[in-house]
Amino acid sequence: MKLTQGVRGIGLVAGLAIGGAALGACSSGSSSSSTTAGPTSSSGIPSTSSTTPAPSTTSTGPTRCTTAGLVGSIVGSSGAAGTIETTVGLRSTATTRCILGGYPGLQMLGPGGATLPTNVVRKGNYSFTSMAPTTVTLSSGQSAYFNIGYSDVPVGNETSCPTSASLEVTPPNATDQLVITATLSPCGGGTLVVSPVFLAAGSNSQSTAPGA
Repeated sequence: MKLTQGVRGIGLVAGLAIGGAALGACSSGSSSSSTTAGPTSSSGIPSTSSTTPAPSTTSTGPTRCTTAGLVGSIVGSSGAAGTIETTVGLRSTATTRCILGGYPGLQMLGPGGATLPTNVVRKGNYSFTSMAPTTVTLSSGQSAYFNIGYSDVPVGNETSCPTSASLEVTPPNATDQLVITATLSPCGGGTLVVSPVFLAAGSNSQSTAPGA
């Protein structure tokens, strides 16, 4: 009888010990936590960063002069020793500045607008057409110019040379045309030598035909 009570006492003590250990383990597990924090500054305060893109700056200059914004006319002409020099002006009617640069296109027209044989040569050997191309900026009402040179002496089997009533001009880098009154009689199959556009106040203004 005493032995039985002793065994029961030992079992009770053992059970209490095991229960206490289990409670300790649960208490320890419930007190642990995991915290994820962002980067902190040297003062220990979490830092925040934001990236703001710098504003873009785009500078736009004058755009190409449109054909509709140009008015053409013959502004000067002279001739000597069978060589004819004619200067054409292109006046800007745009409300803002615009640019032109390079060589114009040409097509001679007869009465009623019929096309005539026209052979356009850029630069050529004339002193008034052989200047280097430049880009010119026009304000409203300002003009750019180009020179045309040709021979009015028939060559080869030619007995006469085509004579225009008007001239179709394609401004540099354009695809549409304007028409001006112009009487030109180039021989050599209607060969016209053309200069690039220039400003009368520019370095090549001395190449403008007399009377311009």
